[in-house]
Amino acid sequence: MKSLVNTFSVLVVSFLLLTSCYNSNRNCADYKTGTFEFTYVEKGEEKTAIFVRTEAYSVDYIGEKVDSSSIRWINDCEFILKKLHPTSNLEKKPIHMKIISTTEDSYTFEYKYAVDDLNRDNRKMRGVAKKIE
Repeated sequence: MKSLVNTFSVLVVSFLLLTSCYNSNRNCADYKTGTFEFTYVEKGEEKTAIFVRTEAYSVDYIGEKVDSSSIRWINDCEFILKKLHPTSNLEKKPIHMKIISTTEDSYTFEYKYAVDDLNRDNRKMRGVAKKIE
């Protein structure tokens, strides 16, 4: 019995040491405002979008199109993005954004529609935004 307790103790301590070594860096406050660049693929072609974010708004420059959204921060790492001038019912749906890790000049984020819909794909997507100003 004593051997079993010792083995269990070693396993628990090993698990805690291994999991505590992995610490995703998240300095989200550094990315609440600024000018960012985002690369995405559309119809097999890589494109770049630029967006400028303040505490309350995001202005997106995607090709020739300029679009704006309001921002409601949930905490330093999560916010809800809602288009100010939606052109379709789909654009009326708010998007939940979550910063999951940061580096010196970029952050990785997850996003999905804020409200789940049984008639639509509700999976989380990921992206990386680079701070350029």
